[in-house]
Amino acid sequence: MNLNNLFEQFFALYGNPDEKPRVFFAPGRVNLIGEHTDYNGGFVLPCALQYGTYLLIRPSGKEVIKFASTNFEFRCEIGLNDISAKVNDQWVNYPLGIMDQLRQMNVSLRGFEMLYSGDIPNNAGLSSSASIEMVTAYALATVLRMTELSMMDLVKLSQRAENQFVGVNCGIMDQFAVGMGVKDHALFLNCQTLEYKTIPIRLDGFTLIIANTNKKRGLAGSKYNERVTECQLAVTYLNPIIPLSKLGDISFMQFYKIQDQIPDELVRKRARHVISENQRVLNAVSCLHKGDLAGFGALMNASHESLRDNYEVTGFELDTLVEEAQKVNGVIGARMTGAGFGGCTVNLVRNNVVEGFMERVGTGYECKTGIKPTFYHAEISNGTREILINN
Repeated sequence: MNLNNLFEQFFALYGNPDEKPRVFFAPGRVNLIGEHTDYNGGFVLPCALQYGTYLLIRPSGKEVIKFASTNFEFRCEIGLNDISAKVNDQWVNYPLGIMDQLRQMNVSLRGFEMLYSGDIPNNAGLSSSASIEMVTAYALATVLRMTELSMMDLVKLSQRAENQFVGVNCGIMDQFAVGMGVKDHALFLNCQTLEYKTIPIRLDGFTLIIANTNKKRGLAGSKYNERVTECQLAVTYLNPIIPLSKLGDISFMQFYKIQDQIPDELVRKRARHVISENQRVLNAVSCLHKGDLAGFGALMNASHESLRDNYEVTGFELDTLVEEAQKVNGVIGARMTGAGFGGCTVNLVRNNVVEGFMERVGTGYECKTGIKPTFYHAEISNGTREILINN
């Protein structure tokens, strides 16, 4: 990202070039394995990416907050007394959700001029929403000197904003990975207890390649919330046999013995995915500790199969992208990542076939879907932070 160019755009919008804004950054994230387990109190294995959202912010001394983005045409000014109202389906609802949470904590907000700029592909499932939320939360906490709020506090605040203000019943994984990311490490997180460990990622001759279906997706309007409800129903069926609050509370062997207690085959399939995926995360962590990349890749493939057959959140475009990837010699793992219904796949590709992989998969995918995919090299990055600019 060219920060000098961002400063120029900021001053063109707001004037007063003698008073520089502060700059904050929150990354996107990719989940290596553990999909749709987070809101079920299970395990996940995400990592932060080098792509993310930049926020330039400056106090204005006025009773309004001014929002602008280099990624979207929509801009607005909102009075401090009006920040608890959503603005249709606009991107500003993500920062407004953060401000609404701070207002509920009796934080006195001030007028700001804000310019957002992201290089995360929109609608790709790499958590651009959590990135916007976390960069806003961290920037406001820093500028307002709310030193009592830890990064974990801001992670929880951002999740509440998405649940309560935006209206997506997401788990905590996205905000956690965006806030807590560590360079060259994945985060092995228990979403029930929020205990976590950093797991070194040693790719040894392989590269993580993200492939974007470029199919438009709208998470809040998708079947995401429907899957949340189906999992809650599975808990209701199983609870008389084994007391549990979420599907993450039981092991796959326990589930295998009592799965017939779920009379609805569809709900049983949803539970089967979540509980088997939980076990795959545990097995994946073991593979990474041993340096068994082939085993890790096989778990990625199995994860996609379950997301396709049991959880039914893939669709033609994601399945085609994975199928084309798995045809390439030198690809040892490929799966959808994120909520699904479009978005991206993550692929473990041998270094010497990366260029051929992108060409072959791109051609095969476009022939079958009529859509040209986009490919990104994934570098595992640190989490949300301020970028200090030398004057």
